[in-house]
Amino acid sequence: MHILAISFLTAFALTYFAIPPIISIARSKHLFDVPGERSSHIVATPSLGGVAIFAGAVFSIVLWTPFNDFANLQYILGAFIILFLIGVKDDIAPMSAGKKMVAQVLAAAILIYRSDIRLEGLYGLFGFHNEPGIGFSIIISFLAILVIVNSFNLLDGIDGLAGSVGTLIMATLGCWFYLTGNVEFSTVAFATTGAVAAFLRFNYTPARIFMGDTGSLFIGLVSAILIIRFINVNYDLAAGHPYKFQAIPAVAIGIMILPLFDTLRVFITRIIRGHSPFHPDRRHIHHMLVDFGLNHVQATALLAFVHVLFTVMVFSLHDVLGVHWLLLLELTIAVLLTYWLHRNIVKQKVFKPIP
Repeated sequence: MHILAISFLTAFALTYFAIPPIISIARSKHLFDVPGERSSHIVATPSLGGVAIFAGAVFSIVLWTPFNDFANLQYILGAFIILFLIGVKDDIAPMSAGKKMVAQVLAAAILIYRSDIRLEGLYGLFGFHNEPGIGFSIIISFLAILVIVNSFNLLDGIDGLAGSVGTLIMATLGCWFYLTGNVEFSTVAFATTGAVAAFLRFNYTPARIFMGDTGSLFIGLVSAILIIRFINVNYDLAAGHPYKFQAIPAVAIGIMILPLFDTLRVFITRIIRGHSPFHPDRRHIHHMLVDFGLNHVQATALLAFVHVLFTVMVFSLHDVLGVHWLLLLELTIAVLLTYWLHRNIVKQKVFKPIP
C-alpha cells in the first residue's frame, strides 16, 4: 500500500510546484487560451497545465512502478510521449483535427501491438461470449482507445470538470487494481491521480491555468489503458473472487459514463441536425448547465456527484441485473436526466444561440 501513497505524493508534489513557473512563463510568452464564442470563460488563461500533469505523473510512474512486474511499461510510456508532443504543439499553435487523430492512432497502435492493451472480445455484450479473433479484437480496441481519449478532450470545457472526473475514474480503478493484486497498474492510476489532483488546485474557478489538449489527451489515454486492463483482468479472475464483477461491459461503461455518454449524445444530436459530428457547438452537458445558470464550480460538483452515483449503482447492481439490463438502466437514467435539463433550459429560454 505504501508504494501507492508514495507514487501519489511524488506526482502531486512535482506537479504542484511545477505549475506556478509554467503559469509565469506562459504569461511572459503570451501563451494563452483566448476566449471565443463557445468559451465558458472570459479571461485569457494559460493552457499548458497538461505539461505539469504529464511531468508529475510520468516521473512518479518511472520512479515507483515495479518494472519486474511491468515489462511493457516502456511501450506505454512511448504512447504517452506521442500524445504529449502533439498536445503541446496544439496548445501552443492549434493544429488540424486530422493531424491529432494520426497521432492518436499511432499511440493506440503502440498500445495494442506492443503492450497488448486490447479488448479480447465483447465479454457477453450482444450475446457474444467467445473470442472473436485477432482482427475484430484490434478493431474494437482501436475504437475504444480513440473514443475514450477524445471523450476527455471534449469533456474539458469548464473549470475543474475533466480533472475531477478523471480523478474519480483513475482512483476507482486504482483501488480495484490494488485489491486484485495488480500493483503495477494501480501505481499508474495513483500517480496520475496525484498529478491531476495537484493541477486541480489551480484549475478550479477562478482558474489560473487550463490543462489544454496536453492534459486531456494524457488523462484520456491513461483512462483508456486502465479501463481496458480492468475489463481483461476482471474477466480472468476466478469465479467467486470477491472483487470480480459480473456484467463487466456495463460496469466499465458505468465507470466511464459521463465522458462516454456526453460524447455519444453530442455526436448523435449534431448528425440529426445535419452537421458533422465534429462540428463545434455548446450542446455538451457542462455547457447546458452553465447556460442553465450554474457557475463552473456548481456544474462541476453536480456532474462529479452524478458520476459517483452511476459508479455506485453499477457496483451495486452488477450481479443483480444482466449486462444488457444494467446497460439499459444506465442509458435510460442518463437520457432522462439530460432530457429534463434540456427541457428546463428551453422553458426558461436561457439556451444560448448555437452556431
